[in-house]
Amino acid sequence: MIYTLRLTSVLLVALALIPAGAHLFAMINKVHLDRAEYLISQRAYDGWSLFSIVIIAALVSTLALSIWLNRSGEPHWLAATAFLCIVATQVIFWLFTFPANKATQNWTVLPEAWETLRYQWEYSHAASAILNFVALFVLLLSVVRTD
Repeated sequence: MIYTLRLTSVLLVALALIPAGAHLFAMINKVHLDRAEYLISQRAYDGWSLFSIVIIAALVSTLALSIWLNRSGEPHWLAATAFLCIVATQVIFWLFTFPANKATQNWTVLPEAWETLRYQWEYSHAASAILNFVALFVLLLSVVRTD
């Protein structure tokens, strides 16, 4: 069971890193776009809310792995760290990303202070990408670690 949970957790966290990583690597070019170009570029993310299924599954699997490892007497702190990193991405989303989405009606209209919202949105995604990477890294460490 632990093998299956490890494999599932690694796969789901890796999948969660895909959109976060895409945001991170696109950010360098997007922060310099003008108003019209930025609105157009944001259309690339239409439908990405479906990744919430992957994120929820990653949360559940890393929590289950951490609990299962703890109950079996194996070191569980790496799996717990991965879980907490994924939780932190959700905290960032709900505190920073979602309010920017709401204020811009999912980037279909831009209010006066749209540049501030753009930075808030872009940097929140960058922070989440880093946390997703850390989650994947510590999960992989937990797989190769034998003590």
